[in-house]
Amino acid sequence: IAYIFTKISVAVYAGALVLQTILGWNIWVGAIVLIVATGAYTVFGGLRAVIYTDFLQAFILIGGGIFLTAIAITDVGGFGPFVQGADPEFFNLWKSINHPEFPWTGILFGAPILGLWYWCTDQMIVQRTLAAPDIENARRSTIFAGFLKLIPVFILVLPGIAGRELFPDVAPNQMYATMVNELLPTGIKGLVVAGLLAALMSSLSSVFNSSSTLVVMDFYKRWRPDASERELVRAGQLSTIVLVISGLLWLPFIGLMSDQLYVYLQSVQAYISPPIAAVFLLGLLWKRANGRGAINTLIAGFILGAIRFIAELGTNAGWITWRPLVAYATINFLHFAILL
Repeated sequence: IAYIFTKISVAVYAGALVLQTILGWNIWVGAIVLIVATGAYTVFGGLRAVIYTDFLQAFILIGGGIFLTAIAITDVGGFGPFVQGADPEFFNLWKSINHPEFPWTGILFGAPILGLWYWCTDQMIVQRTLAAPDIENARRSTIFAGFLKLIPVFILVLPGIAGRELFPDVAPNQMYATMVNELLPTGIKGLVVAGLLAALMSSLSSVFNSSSTLVVMDFYKRWRPDASERELVRAGQLSTIVLVISGLLWLPFIGLMSDQLYVYLQSVQAYISPPIAAVFLLGLLWKRANGRGAINTLIAGFILGAIRFIAELGTNAGWITWRPLVAYATINFLHFAILL
């Protein structure tokens, strides 16, 4: 369920926006092409195909991001004019406690909850770590990934600020694709678009592979313990198709949560991650933690998060007007993660 609302729908929507901005495709056509192409190589290639394509696509994505950052800042007039022309608030990580999206309290105490869930317990990440040949390689890879995770501050945030100066009327979701389309020379543009779509397809393929593994090993195999290897593979492929359809059906509802994909993604994760992060942390640090307490925490947390998710959708769409529920739906999402 988490994958449908966060990873699948977000990656498909983002890819469709890129194709719409650069090629002028209808958003549904772009979404279907992207998801069918990714589903095909995931279904037939398995985890090995996912990891090899990820490895190659990383070079294109990082290289293209560095190139676009350099061109964007140059087009603004250089680093000095770039800093002077931007809103000073853009360079301040310490927002006020009343900031609608990223208050300092939420960033300091709420964002780590999302990070703990994603980097320590998410099947997509854990599966890759378990694919390492030994613990030493797994540790080195994880530390290296942590360093790579610092790069987006420079190759996504900085060009985003430059883009706001160059294209003040462009919607946030279409800013990066617009910059690629308008600023890069033709050959480089093709490479960067390939990198963008590759990153989205890489994310999708990882989700398809991980979620089908979860469905097969945690549900299907318990239901049919004597199932053959071929039957398990078929069940995984079928579950991928179901996930694909579910992700597509959710696309029209994304805009009800936020007009920015990043904020939508973070807010939905804030409603899903806290109970999992709590169980993970207490399971490691508290000897009295037990299975019954863990499952009750996960169920109660899921229900509270689901109510918030539905309440926010209903409030934004105007379906819900009952004050207590509206108040519950409008707590800052990072503060909600702390409370949950």
